[in-house]
Amino acid sequence: MGSIFFGPYELHPSKVICVGRNYIEHVHELNNERPSDPVVFLKPNSAIHHTLVSQAEEEIHFEAELSFLYEDSAICAVAIGLDLTKRKLQAKLKAKGLPWERAKAFNKSVVFSPFVPISAFQISDLSLQLEINGIQRQFGHIEQLLFSVIDIEKSLKSWLFIENGDILMTGTPKGVGIVHPGDLFKGTVYLNDQLLLSHEWVAE
Repeated sequence: MGSIFFGPYELHPSKVICVGRNYIEHVHELNNERPSDPVVFLKPNSAIHHTLVSQAEEEIHFEAELSFLYEDSAICAVAIGLDLTKRKLQAKLKAKGLPWERAKAFNKSVVFSPFVPISAFQISDLSLQLEINGIQRQFGHIEQLLFSVIDIEKSLKSWLFIENGDILMTGTPKGVGIVHPGDLFKGTVYLNDQLLLSHEWVAE
């Protein structure tokens, strides 16, 4: 069963709620249309893993995202997550008008740093950075989101139950790319200019 860490606790989310196309530069990067409503897809518990994998039989792309943990229908903590995508398969499915699950919700398709507590009024001051082998690849501030966390929550709660332990991934900035075996990923989250958390993965 997939698990995440929040302080001394190991939790087992029922699902990961992902928002796509939420930074305009990433929309342009993949030649997508700007959405008029949040683009939402789900990853099951089985997608959560602690090891960052690169699958030799098919390219895996990384997408770093601010990720929020829920308790009693409210955000209680933040982490940096890597949403992993089989990009070529996703493109084939999109071209046929088919769902994305095979390209997005496969086993071991998401990893998270440990979660750290955060209050609701701090969310607007968050930013993320991803370095690979010491080179910055992604950076984004939460104010750059096309759909704010409040907008996303309002949309979700009209059709989806958010359960205790569920995770919301808010979208990725530009700079996505391929996961190569041996790559050192370092993800950080800042609260204004203060380092809030840092985590590393070595791709297998």
